[in-house]
Amino acid sequence: MSAALHRGTAYAEAAAKVADRQHTPAIALKAVSKAYPLGRRRGELTAVEAFDLTVERGEFVALLGPSGCGKSTVLRLLAGLEEPTAGTVLIEGKGPADLVASRRLGVAFQEHALMPWSDVWHNIALPFRIAGRTVDSGRVDELVELVGLRGFEKARPKQLSGGMRQRVAIARALALDPDVLLLDEPFGALDAVTRRRMNFELARIWADAGSTTVLVTHDVAEAVLLADRIVVLTGRPGRVRHLEHVDLPRPRPAEVTRDPRFHEIVDRLTALLDGPAT
Repeated sequence: MSAALHRGTAYAEAAAKVADRQHTPAIALKAVSKAYPLGRRRGELTAVEAFDLTVERGEFVALLGPSGCGKSTVLRLLAGLEEPTAGTVLIEGKGPADLVASRRLGVAFQEHALMPWSDVWHNIALPFRIAGRTVDSGRVDELVELVGLRGFEKARPKQLSGGMRQRVAIARALALDPDVLLLDEPFGALDAVTRRRMNFELARIWADAGSTTVLVTHDVAEAVLLADRIVVLTGRPGRVRHLEHVDLPRPRPAEVTRDPRFHEIVDRLTALLDGPAT
């Protein structure tokens, strides 16, 4: 093989790999089921069953469904905190453990789990220390600015409001520039006014960060405001019942919540959730 032909072949193979990566979805759950044993004589509880979902790179997807339908189980499977009983869970074509090991997965739960003895700046810097990396001070400063906490760097969690603590948790989840961000009811404990304000904050943060994001929420309007697509689950065991493409332009300012199209989507999804759960 001539040198020119060899170079051409190598280039074609490299281009094929790039093209393949570009077409690999960020997240793919295929025929996923998860069952939990209840004891020797009580059988098992199936949280999700035959669950299929694909999420594209940079997409924001929200999971909606009745309590106990397996939304958080799906997130735990994506985070590598649970193993599926059946089916496959892939993130960027590999198992979640690969993304976790390379620190490219960010997670924020309803309980912010901040270190109470540490200030805002060092809570955000924590992922660097856990990963054994030198703390990137510039990146931490950038995240403080991104979540609107400039001036509160030295404040401890007890000195912050609930919304501010959640912003710290989201900033910490973004510290290592994750490819995928998982959010499990991050604003569930907040009052309605603060939650609405945080929705717009999260939309801004997501637009700037560009991470593929999966949000679990019980709030239909929150899902419609934030997501590109909404997945409605059945009652337990959770399956995909409905996929809603949110055809609203971005960015979505406060005025969008007065748009008739916004209310049409909210009403349609609410009626679906209020109907039979299966």
